Amino acid sequence: MGAKRRYDLKRGWHFRQHDDPKSKYLPTQEFPTEIHRDLLKRGIIVDPFRGKREEDVQWVAEVPWIYRTTFSTPQTVGGERVILAFDGLDTYAQVVLNGRTILQTENMFLPQRVDVTDLVSLLDEENVLEIIFESALLKGKKFVEEQPNHQVYYSQIVDLAFTVDVSDSLDTAAICASVSVDGEASRVKFEISINDALVGTETVNINNEQAQATFRTYKPKLWYPRSYGQQPLYLLTATLLDDEAVLDIVSKRIGIRKAKLVQHKLDSSPGSSFIFEINNVPIFCGGSNWIPADSFLTRLTPSKYRDWVEMASEGNQRMLRVWGGGIYEDDAFYDACDEMGVLVWQDFMFACGNYPVHSEFLRTVECEAVANVKRLRHHPSIVIFAGNNEDYQYAESEGLYYDPTDKCPESWLRSTFPARYIYEKLLKDVMSDLLPDTYYHFGSPYSETETTDPCRGDLHQWNVWHGSQERYQDFDRLSGRFVSEFGMQALPNWETVQEFFDPEDVDAEKYAQSSTVSFHNKAAGHDRRLGIYLTENIRYNFEPFEYYVYCTQVMQADCVTSAFSAWKRNWKGPGNEQCAGALVWQTNDCWPSTSWAISDYSLRPKLAYYAVKRQMEQVTLGMKRTITRFPTHKYTHAHVKTVYKIELWACNFDLQDHDLPITISTIHLDTGIHHHHEHLSRTHTLAPNRTTELMSFEIPVLQQDVAEEPQTIVCATLEGPSHSTKRDFIDWPQPLKYLHLNGASGQESPRIRLALSLPWESLDEVKSGLCPQNKSLEGVRWLNIKTDFPLKAVNVECKAFDNAKAAALEENGFDVMPGRWRQVRVNGLDASPDARFDFRITHLGSRGKAEFERVEVISSMVLLLKMYRQGDVSGGCVF
Repeated sequence: MGAKRRYDLKRGWHFRQHDDPKSKYLPTQEFPTEIHRDLLKRGIIVDPFRGKREEDVQWVAEVPWIYRTTFSTPQTVGGERVILAFDGLDTYAQVVLNGRTILQTENMFLPQRVDVTDLVSLLDEENVLEIIFESALLKGKKFVEEQPNHQVYYSQIVDLAFTVDVSDSLDTAAICASVSVDGEASRVKFEISINDALVGTETVNINNEQAQATFRTYKPKLWYPRSYGQQPLYLLTATLLDDEAVLDIVSKRIGIRKAKLVQHKLDSSPGSSFIFEINNVPIFCGGSNWIPADSFLTRLTPSKYRDWVEMASEGNQRMLRVWGGGIYEDDAFYDACDEMGVLVWQDFMFACGNYPVHSEFLRTVECEAVANVKRLRHHPSIVIFAGNNEDYQYAESEGLYYDPTDKCPESWLRSTFPARYIYEKLLKDVMSDLLPDTYYHFGSPYSETETTDPCRGDLHQWNVWHGSQERYQDFDRLSGRFVSEFGMQALPNWETVQEFFDPEDVDAEKYAQSSTVSFHNKAAGHDRRLGIYLTENIRYNFEPFEYYVYCTQVMQADCVTSAFSAWKRNWKGPGNEQCAGALVWQTNDCWPSTSWAISDYSLRPKLAYYAVKRQMEQVTLGMKRTITRFPTHKYTHAHVKTVYKIELWACNFDLQDHDLPITISTIHLDTGIHHHHEHLSRTHTLAPNRTTELMSFEIPVLQQDVAEEPQTIVCATLEGPSHSTKRDFIDWPQPLKYLHLNGASGQESPRIRLALSLPWESLDEVKSGLCPQNKSLEGVRWLNIKTDFPLKAVNVECKAFDNAKAAALEENGFDVMPGRWRQVRVNGLDASPDARFDFRITHLGSRGKAEFERVEVISSMVLLLKMYRQGDVSGGCVF
């Protein structure tokens, strides 16, 4: 009896248009593949990402295509079987082997296996395999009309599953591993190891095609989300044996952790919490929503997935939500999340509709759910499955019948919202059977009442941008227990904007209001909505175009900052977790476009990405400016007193408290006068893993009742635990368009000084004067920025003159207070002493001018030492 063997059918594929007899077979250049990429590589279609050429390729989706290859029959021994495995056939496909139809598919999310032992050629002839893809678009339209209401083996392991039971004390864990077997075999050998060290092994007999073993471990190495611990991954291996012969081996990497969703009553607020708790630690889940990272999925490689997840992780994002309007992602995505400690919210693939419930559709939905839950359930990063995206919201908007008190599944099938049966019965049963320890949520958003309920479940907050189009400064009034969607649009980075244009008309179309720029934004009403929010908040120009791009990103970053700051304020500690998560829409893009993404299609972060990164640092400060007006006596309208106050709070995600000094200073933008306010500066105790309200105070000004406050910025400077770094948190009067960002005259540009320093192990070594170079940090420098005037949303671009690749800053879009150096780490620059660099600085108020002539570059290690010893180094830090 031989071991299971796998053969990849990656070579020899050809394709043609199936309904055109004149169409000739052309070879594919790689595999897996998809029709648009093959046509593009053959020059049959143009690049749909350029200009408006997407319109020129719409015909491709409306005709059938056939792919064809040949393969030799593998040698079989005894009772071995030959299985053809298909892991991703796009919806409606007919598979033909040697002239016989062996498979008809209607669901791309469902892997297929076909036993072809009796159909493959036993002679020396090649087997002919053909796959005919029908137009899913046309089939779908026909379906709506018809439904108006709505591999070679002997034995193999078909499923390796496990459950983990971690004690409340976290001291012990029991891992129960099980396999399902197809075919004849006698035993299964289970092994569990970590870092190549064997932890346990057990060989058990197979009974009714099942085998099971339990491992118990004391002081297990627990898997934690990023910032809370390490991400150790055990290797669970099952080896299928017949006597001593090895027939099949399956391995999965697993993490040991205790995960649950806590929904308890709150002490001082209505409703209930919605908190993810990992290893007894409540986690504020700040992050973003993930969509497919390319319109052409076969472009996505494991390394590209890893780059995306690494970007999210380095951006302090604790959770990614896999949106239900996309795909069940490739294993490489979830593997990267496991390794980097990024939690995953996984939607089932239903979105924004009312799905049918006839028997054939329910059958394929169940098969899809079973297959994908089995594939994904071993990943420790996945902590929730949700039944759909916005289908309950769709039912509300369409007035479909939905009564939460009706608990009869059969009555749901007869209602105008029959898809409820899928989410509350079918998928619930699948999860209860296959993954009972992972929380299942009927949908997103879902609250058991209305989808807009801010006191229960999760919430999609689209009253900024969509809906009532509220001011984004009012996100504190738009909170929820867990805000799983919200967002604001911005153009992508300037380099990506260049990819919008067709080379033939780039000169005519390269301006902010061109039809090409509009075409690359698929949001309904985007011109009006983006225009409204820009006009309300930013003093922007359409020319130069690059400055307009920058202004949209400043506005998006300001919006995201407002949301995270306000909702983190509601993370108030045990019994009062009024908000436990904020996931911005969206992480990424599937093509070069203007969208809500915080990083664009080409993996270039927008300024909003850095805003999320700053907000999700371990210790942050938040401020809200309040303005109260009241008449000086009850009979007047003319005599009104205005009081401007600052509410100050601190959010500490660390699991220990901190006693940290916080100093308060103000700058009046018209006069430039900078005051430190000793009576407001003090050391505060920040309680662990919660927000602490610190104080409320009137904005101090030189003269009362002369309206200095609308041009006065307030800076709260937080000193880190090691007293080696400081971080400025600045409250700018809103909206930003009213600010005098170049002084009262508006004529003078701030003087900006830059200092580049070589990499050091740490600032402590700089302080000691040792200054050893770290070979692992080659290409890393510190960029130090100093100015004589407050700068809002500083965007730095830099590259070496002899290096076409731009350097990567670990922070961007930051604010700079005058008189103290602001420090940012830069990766990817030549670290040699004689290297020369090109810097471009943009800040709000620079009006699109490149500040080259105003920037002084000082390449000096001694300067950094002097800065540190003077105690005026300011930079981002994680406490």
